[in-house]
Amino acid sequence: MRVAVLGAGTVGSQVIRLLQESADDFAARAGAPIELVGIGVSSIEKEREPWIDRSLLTTDLAGLTTSAQIVIELIGGIDPARDLVLSALNAGATVVTGNKALLASHGPELFEAAAASGADLYYEAAVAGAVPVVYALRESLAGDTVTRVLGIVNGTTNYILDEMATKGLAFESALADAQRLGFAEADPTADVDGHDAAAKAALLASLAFHTRVAIEDVDTEGIRSVTAEDIELAESAGYTLKLLAIADRLAGGVSVRVSPTLVPHAHPLAAVRGSFNAVVVEAEAADRLMFYGRGAGGAPTASAVLSDVVAAASHKVRGGNAPRESAYAALPVLGPEDALTAQQIRLRVSDEPGVLATVAGAFAAHGISIESVRQLAAENGDAALSIVTHVARAAALAATVSDLEAAASVREVVSVLPVESA
Repeated sequence: MRVAVLGAGTVGSQVIRLLQESADDFAARAGAPIELVGIGVSSIEKEREPWIDRSLLTTDLAGLTTSAQIVIELIGGIDPARDLVLSALNAGATVVTGNKALLASHGPELFEAAAASGADLYYEAAVAGAVPVVYALRESLAGDTVTRVLGIVNGTTNYILDEMATKGLAFESALADAQRLGFAEADPTADVDGHDAAAKAALLASLAFHTRVAIEDVDTEGIRSVTAEDIELAESAGYTLKLLAIADRLAGGVSVRVSPTLVPHAHPLAAVRGSFNAVVVEAEAADRLMFYGRGAGGAPTASAVLSDVVAAASHKVRGGNAPRESAYAALPVLGPEDALTAQQIRLRVSDEPGVLATVAGAFAAHGISIESVRQLAAENGDAALSIVTHVARAAALAATVSDLEAAASVREVVSVLPVESA
């Protein structure tokens, strides 16, 4: 099997190493030797890892896509990855990619190209690194009805929030530590603003609900606005703050969102620490399943890439194909206003009689049931309230917040955070 690797960075270099070190095992599993025929890079002169055969390096990435039977795309981003992947698929080559941004933005185009040429498209590494959640949704749960997928799918933000919770750091300090240790990029926008998690959420929802969901369909909020006070108050109330990707199958369609969320300490996701990822899948027959592991890093992600490579090679040798895109359900993708969620709403109010009645009236006016009310320490003549609601439609919750902001006795709506149940 002639294999080409596009990109020799953190993940690509580990894929190349493991292809060489485990060549005999991979050949036995696939049914034929897997031969690396080229490594596409932007610069041949750049220093490389010692195990990379420099004679295989080439800047002719387009040529590689038509000379190999399996093309591993690990350069990331949209351009030139989109054109290279399409070129490989149109030539009948199997493509293995970890490019969640490309799939979330151009997935339908790529799947259609693969179907037209009879090629395969694998992408286990696109979500949660070494965690085999793509395979689980695409194949293991093909005989069930998935109703919900939620998880921590971005290790950078989980590390930052974990540092804020355990060390009391401010967001900026925790981000600086993450950058120093290599968990966060110099430009952390994609991570801390939730775009990386949104791309993964779109892929998970598409797989789970057999419906095309694009990154533009994901209601997205990052963690820049999270404060040390938010985390401290969450912990004192029995919650841990996590950036969650959540996809729900509702009566009217599919709802997908990414946001900082209060997770009860009893929930399995609350215990996911550092840069680890975890995804919880809820299905009608299987009930609740959890997938946990390293969501990033060269070797863990290479493990997911190579699982696809071995499967692809085996199909080439023995016949068969990877599962095709399954979008038969074509469920409507709902707007953020139709999401169902509970919320914690923190208020600063005037400390005087009748205020609680006014606040409760705002919730009642929109049919919102209150689960709990905590009165926090008063300051400068004001009182601080933390109100947790029962699950309600997001539009009704937003209208309630708007009414609270307009109330004379409410000084400030301090924060609004979604709340998960245990």
